[in-house]
Amino acid sequence: MKYLQVDFEKCDGGRHCNRECEVACSKTLYKTGDVAYSAIRLLPVKGQDGALAINVCNQCGECVEVCPTEALRQNKLGVVLLDKKVCVACYMCVGFCPTLSFRQVTGLHEPVKCIVCGACVKACPRGALQVAEKPQPEPLIAAR
Repeated sequence: MKYLQVDFEKCDGGRHCNRECEVACSKTLYKTGDVAYSAIRLLPVKGQDGALAINVCNQCGECVEVCPTEALRQNKLGVVLLDKKVCVACYMCVGFCPTLSFRQVTGLHEPVKCIVCGACVKACPRGALQVAEKPQPEPLIAAR
């Protein structure tokens, strides 16, 4: 299962990942050119003057269970994808997301989240981001 792994020790808050994500998401995914559509957000860390933390979807898949229209699904790589044609903009996924990574953007019908495209990984000069493989849980075996 693929997800975006963040090494907070290497992150300097330079916003290279954020800017590249804005470009990739706004032009490629949403075809708008509006940089508000970034799936990565850099948020200030409380109590640490000027420090930033990266907030991005970890592809846990919990949002898939709450979507009433089944607009969300995990692909074979484990990445949660949104079918814009099925989404009714109820934003239950936004309210339910345990990492607050799904978000609503003014002027857009559907919510925004990371789809592990990797554009941010290439942009980070410090190597703080990488597309990583999350181990799959072992299947439960019923007792006989």
